Amino acid sequence: MRQTINGADFRRLMISAAAAIEINKQKLNELNVFPVPDGDTGTNMSMTINAAAADLRKAEDPSLEKAAAISASAMLRGARGNSGVILSLLLRGISRKLKGAENCDGVLWAAALQEGVDAAYKAVMKPAEGTILTVARLAAAKATQAAQENNYFEFVHEAAIEEAQVALANTVNQNPVLKKAGVVDAGGKGWLVALEAMMSALRGEDIVVPEGMETGDVKEQADFSDFDTEDITFTYCTEFIISRENDKDPEALRAFLSELGDSLVLVDDEEIIKVHVHTNDPGTALHEAVSYGSFVTVKIENMRLQHTEKVMSEQEMAPTIAEPEKPFGVVSVCAGKGLADVFKDLGVDGIISGGQTMNPSTQDILEAVNKVPAETVFVLPNNKNIIMAAEQVDALTPKHVVVIPSKTVPQGVTAMLSFNPEGTEQENVDALTEALSTVDTMQITYAARNSDFDGYDIHEGDYLAMYGSALFGTSRDIKVLLRSLAEKVRDEGKSYITIYYGEDIQEKHAQKAADLFADICPDADVNLLCGGQPVYYYLISAE
Repeated sequence: MRQTINGADFRRLMISAAAAIEINKQKLNELNVFPVPDGDTGTNMSMTINAAAADLRKAEDPSLEKAAAISASAMLRGARGNSGVILSLLLRGISRKLKGAENCDGVLWAAALQEGVDAAYKAVMKPAEGTILTVARLAAAKATQAAQENNYFEFVHEAAIEEAQVALANTVNQNPVLKKAGVVDAGGKGWLVALEAMMSALRGEDIVVPEGMETGDVKEQADFSDFDTEDITFTYCTEFIISRENDKDPEALRAFLSELGDSLVLVDDEEIIKVHVHTNDPGTALHEAVSYGSFVTVKIENMRLQHTEKVMSEQEMAPTIAEPEKPFGVVSVCAGKGLADVFKDLGVDGIISGGQTMNPSTQDILEAVNKVPAETVFVLPNNKNIIMAAEQVDALTPKHVVVIPSKTVPQGVTAMLSFNPEGTEQENVDALTEALSTVDTMQITYAARNSDFDGYDIHEGDYLAMYGSALFGTSRDIKVLLRSLAEKVRDEGKSYITIYYGEDIQEKHAQKAADLFADICPDADVNLLCGGQPVYYYLISAE
């Protein structure tokens, strides 16, 4: 039985934990009860901890303090989603406790686990039972008890695992939603997977991602200088959407394009065919495609030219933190060119591409903040799963960062309407925060998995409507949901309605949705805008 661990041991433990979470990330994702497509727990935890594993692999024979510090720093910057942020905070506390130590015994490890729990609880405004916090807290408490009995690292860690298993099993009883679905908490399961993988590595059975599943070291962005333009087989990235105007089989188009290039993705329904393909002859691709119907959108990009420009850009000196030219600036998270244009028109200085299914990391938000030439930068996360990642940025930059806890894009837009560049910081904090409660958000997306949720028998592929954070309805017909939402808005007496339609909705169909709202809500001002957002067919704001 191992009495202590050193820096090399800690490095192996962390790399094994990262591999185990990567292997199990889909299983963790599937524990998420709510069936909407989102930045799932397993994916966020995997990307967060693999940021640490990537840096640890580069570290040669680190001390215990150094290995822990590398892990904490990488995970802080790479943290994605609430689960990823909490995981990074657990490691931040552990790192803080291991500072100055050459070896870690059972007593120190128990104290480190508790320090991690304290750091995580401190960052969560309203900790709920039946989550990763519960599992980590009870495991750390058990470790503390075990350390009083036996000071061996392995003994203490094993006690923590045993308690984590019990605590995880009980999460199903602590959270009504989990209880109804009959599953345990995904974040808590992820922490248990990490602890168990650490034990395996400690006993000489390192967890390794199977060949063929490996994604390699996690990078915040690719190093484009790693390959030449000659490595690009096909020059043009070609994307288009065509409206289906005849009975020609899209599979024939798929077969034609597969012979013309690679990286082919073709998705079709009764109304459109959406295509992405890399080819040297986009003209031929478009000529064949137009025989199926009229083009809705077309985009062709020269990947060789983009690669050359990217390499030249990366070889330039990295920009320093922008010098303040004004007291206040704003960055906003959103996905979709139309939504980005809306925020820019309202005075936002920087856009962070992301949102549902694409939770930006703390590093992504930090880089956007640093580019804003202002002393204080307000951040609009516009998604509840991004707020915690944004809140970590203030400690990483000399700029003062203020996070306005917007949970939806319509909330972010309404907050910007209240922004006053000439006001004081507190006046803006009060105005922007107060504005969040003045707007109701409705969203229509699709069910990512089968689910029995809140009285709804949901099937994969169903349209889902949400009003605020609650599930409002489900149907195989999107018009049914639009009508029900419009009636809800009318009954609530809303006066201003803005409909943002997504990238998979044609303008003519979006106009019909707007007309429906106008007919049902005759006293309201209805506006239609192309948001271009993925995942959500419609984002609807009502004030």
